[in-house]
Amino acid sequence: MFAQIINTLSDLLYSYILIVLLLGTGIYFTFKTRFVQFRMLGESIRVVMEPKNDENGLSSFQALMVSTASRVGTGNIAGISTAICLGGAGAVFWMWVTALLGSASAFIESTLAQIYKRKAQDGTCYGGPAYYIQAVLKKRWLGALFAVFLIMTYMVGFNLVASFNITDSFRTYSFFNESTTPMVVGGILAVIFCLCVFGGSTQISKITGFLVPFMGIFYLAVALFIVVTHFNLIPQMFADIFSNAFDLKAIFGGFTGSCIMQGIKRGLFSNEAGVGSAPNAAASASVSHPVKQGLVQMLSVFIDTILICSATAFMLLCSGVAPSDELKGMPWVQAAAAESLGSFGTVFITVALFLFAFTTLIGNYFYAEMGLGYLCDKKPGKKLLTAFRLFAAVVVFGGSLMEFSVAWSTADVIMGFLALINLPVIILLGGPAVHCLQDYIKQKKAGKNPVFKAADIALKDKTDFWN
Repeated sequence: MFAQIINTLSDLLYSYILIVLLLGTGIYFTFKTRFVQFRMLGESIRVVMEPKNDENGLSSFQALMVSTASRVGTGNIAGISTAICLGGAGAVFWMWVTALLGSASAFIESTLAQIYKRKAQDGTCYGGPAYYIQAVLKKRWLGALFAVFLIMTYMVGFNLVASFNITDSFRTYSFFNESTTPMVVGGILAVIFCLCVFGGSTQISKITGFLVPFMGIFYLAVALFIVVTHFNLIPQMFADIFSNAFDLKAIFGGFTGSCIMQGIKRGLFSNEAGVGSAPNAAASASVSHPVKQGLVQMLSVFIDTILICSATAFMLLCSGVAPSDELKGMPWVQAAAAESLGSFGTVFITVALFLFAFTTLIGNYFYAEMGLGYLCDKKPGKKLLTAFRLFAAVVVFGGSLMEFSVAWSTADVIMGFLALINLPVIILLGGPAVHCLQDYIKQKKAGKNPVFKAADIALKDKTDFWN
């Protein structure tokens, strides 16, 4: 019954409501900012290399890494496979559309998070959608509702999927036993997860923090190698992507499984633009102007979807292994890698997914802890925090035992409700972010390094910074 309810809700949200809201918001802010994601892409690359504005807080690059670490995970590998297997090659095109339009929404939400960020006692900064909702709309209950869905999306929905996909990657091996292996893998994951979030083994976090960027580069290199070695399939690959994307009969004949819905689902799951997660990291950056961090988080969407997701899609479509419903998720990725690289390919994809997914588990958890901090209006008590972390570990264990469609649909539905709160809010509150962008461009044209003051855009709301 749970599976039936979740799958019905998922179809309802993504067949009608979110498609209109997500694409509509992206189009609105694309025109409102005069195509900021294209005309200021070069500026976003320049800004990301700037040092932090003061000793407190993170640099733009560090904040980018925090949000990218959470974004880059199972959605970039298993999610793309799922989208193509269920929706066809055209899902890749709609994933690109979601990212290109969504990056304008990502710019707005992260700029807002910077404008309304809070100052901690130690001088560092923090914030996010819950805080700009409270600061401008004066509705703490709505901020609290957002915080609840933030916890449910990241600690529950996304971590269920990450844990499931780690377990799913072992199904290709002969030692996999349906009744015991998921429990063993889930148990090991839950224990290592506990060690990290309880701070009992910071060394593990340091090791994965080094390995994941390395694996990310190595993953892109392997994907490029597979594409190059199958270069004769590249023309057909692009033909399939664009022809399937606009195959109206296929799209409207079964919309709930169409390339549009699958592309938007997996695109949103992967880059999270407009969902309201990245602003939590953006608010912690120390910059001279809010727009700088908006541009940096906009860049994160490009890195996630246009670069890494496209690499996975090209690798799969050029592998020579045909997609099918039976291969959706990790099996097709492993089969594609094995076709070109033999047994090394299967092992490599398993290791890459494990590292990406595990660090995503940790990153997602800390987003959830930010939500808990807002609900408590202070740092959570020790007993509450302990119970919260133990529950997060139980979720990680439970995810390894879930069925495929239930795991993905649960994450999609909870994420959908989070977006339903954040997207209308940023439409209502987007004015200051747009004015902030105009102020930034004006200062750049005057040859200045932009420095923001609330009075420059006649901002009436009280802020902890920018006075």
